[in-house]
Amino acid sequence: MASEVLCRHVLNRILDRGTVGVTCYRYLTSGEVATALRPFYFSVHPDLFGKFPTERATNENSLQVLSSYIQTLQQNRPPRPATLKFYLRPQGVTLDKDIKLVQKDLRKTVVSILSTCNLPTTYVDNIAPALNPSSSRYHMNEAFRQRVYYYEHDLRKEMGFQMEEEIEMAKGAETLLTWLSKNVDSAKEKLARCKPVREDVQRLQDSLCSDFGIKEVRWECGWNITHFRGCLQSFQTLAEHHMDAMSVLKGRTLVFGNDTGLSLEGHVLLNSGEVRNNWLDFIKNVVYKRDAALLTVPRFEKALSRVLRDIQVVKRKFQAKTMVNQYENNLRRLTTSLSDCQGRGGYPKHWPESLSDFELVVETEAGPLMLSPMGQFIVPCSCPSTLLVNFITDNMKEATRLLQQYKEQKQVEKDLYEQCLSDFKLIAFDKDDSITPDPMISCCKRLLGNRHHLKQHLSGVSLTITNYYSVMSDGQMCIPWNWKL
Repeated sequence: MASEVLCRHVLNRILDRGTVGVTCYRYLTSGEVATALRPFYFSVHPDLFGKFPTERATNENSLQVLSSYIQTLQQNRPPRPATLKFYLRPQGVTLDKDIKLVQKDLRKTVVSILSTCNLPTTYVDNIAPALNPSSSRYHMNEAFRQRVYYYEHDLRKEMGFQMEEEIEMAKGAETLLTWLSKNVDSAKEKLARCKPVREDVQRLQDSLCSDFGIKEVRWECGWNITHFRGCLQSFQTLAEHHMDAMSVLKGRTLVFGNDTGLSLEGHVLLNSGEVRNNWLDFIKNVVYKRDAALLTVPRFEKALSRVLRDIQVVKRKFQAKTMVNQYENNLRRLTTSLSDCQGRGGYPKHWPESLSDFELVVETEAGPLMLSPMGQFIVPCSCPSTLLVNFITDNMKEATRLLQQYKEQKQVEKDLYEQCLSDFKLIAFDKDDSITPDPMISCCKRLLGNRHHLKQHLSGVSLTITNYYSVMSDGQMCIPWNWKL
């Protein structure tokens, strides 16, 4: 602050000598920055990655650096350039993006972050960049006063950029009706504009399934439907020139995503960012080899089940894509550890004779040891057997309760989902992977309970339940599950 006072004194001396020509830009306030970056925060927030500790830690560290960078810009100090890795979950699919921080202007930094992540920049674009667009001539003391005002206002209000507080403020700042009234027309316009693209995508999907016997073609990349169409067009051209190689895809599900490989379900995964020759090489040379490995997976799962009193070895519905060979190694590693434990002294005497009512999910060595909201024991393959036994012992009762609750809620959620889809005449209705049945049920019940207020806004839209408000480039509307009317 002392440097600002000194600058003001020096500039006042200069101003006595005349008027200086300058273009003066209005600084974004901390509140404006938080609002503009809200979709970004809610796509990278560490709470979304509770099941993925590596991605969670990466985002926590990157958010700290980003916070420091923005704070430096707000204090009018030169920031140090940085490249940050973030994991995003825009539509329940985990993506990684490298964000380069090189701008020395806060507005440009915000726009760059949003653009890199394919998020809307409408809010920033609508904030007037200049104090007086009709003139580029300012008396310097007025321009300076404006700059000092915004700077000091932010400093008094925030005393630094507190990211968690900004996120919490952003969560509660918007009401559903207000947000819908401001954004539903824009969403419908984008939805209508994308209709030819959606029809083209459906045509291409149907054509691939019909021509090559593919069971289903999915898009699990997270980017918008235009990217999907581009992938489908590229793949169709490739398939038409190499029809013999495509026979391996008959009866399979083809998934365009962030990895190339064979999933545990036998789905063929193709990285949407790779060139067509890489796709062809995988289809020609790798799929058959991975198929052989896929046949042995049930044997490894059965071996683990047998050594842990017939517990059900299952896969999480929203588990990160795991390749066959890696999964086999994970199963083998945990089975060996538990076999050693069984040989040393066995399991606690108060355990039931069979654990067949419980479910176990085996993760990579970096995975968490946790009880999922659905009652499944989530276990990293590197977990010591004694730690796992103690964890199961301590959480057996809670796992039973959650498993039963999930079975009951699953049907309730499905019924409410179908009722919302029908009553509001939605074009599409979906939820983010982070939204478990309990909050989804609560959200649907409140939507239906307020249908007389909401029906006129929601009719004919594509709606996704997430943790934030946003309108995607293809017209999809995202609202938080815990919205306020």
